[in-house]
Amino acid sequence: MLTIKRIEQSEAQILIAGAREKATEIGIPMCIAITDESGNLVAFERMDGGKVTSITIAIDKSFTASAAKKATQGYGDISNSGGVTHGINSSIGGRLMVVGGGIPVEVGGDVVAGIGLSSGTPAQDIECAQAGIDKLMAHLG
Repeated sequence: MLTIKRIEQSEAQILIAGAREKATEIGIPMCIAITDESGNLVAFERMDGGKVTSITIAIDKSFTASAAKKATQGYGDISNSGGVTHGINSSIGGRLMVVGGGIPVEVGGDVVAGIGLSSGTPAQDIECAQAGIDKLMAHLG
């Protein structure tokens, strides 16, 4: 039998709150997705003004981060032409994201969730995702 560590809804809301606070601070309305350790959607928020096209992108960034247990930026770095995983973004029905903004959430060495953001630049999406993780880690102590 396996024991699976999974994020709780209250913790997912803390991730969203931290990401939202940073997005508000930098003036970019974001779409924010939280998935469990298997890549299934747990929570989602589209801030007022968040791009419609960013809904699916944020969800898929979070899916990639949690299910593949790797930041989406990491795939971006190795999936370009000539990279060791060139073309990987077309796998899993096109859901594997290779643009920065999806980060796995690790607690005690286990990936318990993923957070994915979209509507800003990849750097802005990463910054806001990390702010969500930082808020959760501060809460967990």
